[in-house]
Amino acid sequence: MSGTKRAWLYWLFYFVIFEAVVFFGLRWLLSGMGISNQYQAENTVVPNWVKAVTFILLYLLCLLVVVMVISNNVPSKHRRQLMRWVYFALLGMVVMLFFLF
Repeated sequence: MSGTKRAWLYWLFYFVIFEAVVFFGLRWLLSGMGISNQYQAENTVVPNWVKAVTFILLYLLCLLVVVMVISNNVPSKHRRQLMRWVYFALLGMVVMLFFLF
């Protein structure tokens, strides 16, 4: 296996670990917010909207902190590759919102 493929697999492993830790951490942190039963007579839009917006903001904060830490530790010639993982993380956030509810 070449060094480039091995490095890509390491980055993929760290990315999956980051996504899992952030998702389960935020799910635990926001467990008291929102209403899990969507099929009831009361309005469930506002509490779940607050939970979704809070999740998005906290996820973006975690992503920003991780990007800042990694970009300070990675040589400048590899920083462009970091943005690919940021875009994957933003797409992953949309998927995580569906699993959150």
